[in-house]
Amino acid sequence: MNQVVKACSAAALLVTALAPAARADDYQLSHNQRISCSRGLAPGKLNTATCKSYTYLFNTKTSEYFRCQVSLALTRDNKEVINVQTDGGCTKKPRIFETDGKYDFDATETEPPNTNSFFGPGGYSVWAADVTAQKVRGCIIISSGLGSDISKCLDMTFQ
Repeated sequence: MNQVVKACSAAALLVTALAPAARADDYQLSHNQRISCSRGLAPGKLNTATCKSYTYLFNTKTSEYFRCQVSLALTRDNKEVINVQTDGGCTKKPRIFETDGKYDFDATETEPPNTNSFFGPGGYSVWAADVTAQKVRGCIIISSGLGSDISKCLDMTFQ
């Protein structure tokens, strides 16, 4: 009887320990991080360099994702660093697939300003795949220049 109680207690403890892990969403960082930097001269022989980098954090269960960006601005003169400022954060974006599943993800974007940014700061593309089926969705998101982004996704066909 004592062994049955111990076995049931161990099983209950194991289920309790595994239950949160089973409900937890898995996150994946995109494989396409980029960095872009610019330099400028300011009055008084000050130099300013600004660098920005971005990545995407993807929920592999729900297909929701976050666009994350970090920036650093460095101002210096000929002798010393005068000011360093950093900023950043992540912005939640909508789901790519309507239902929960097991997904893989990657993203890339134009690096503004460049010839690809017709209406504003450029755009980005997102690719997601259901890893349990032959299902791939590609999305392109661009700035309309009128406030909201335009996002269109297309399911890929296989021939």
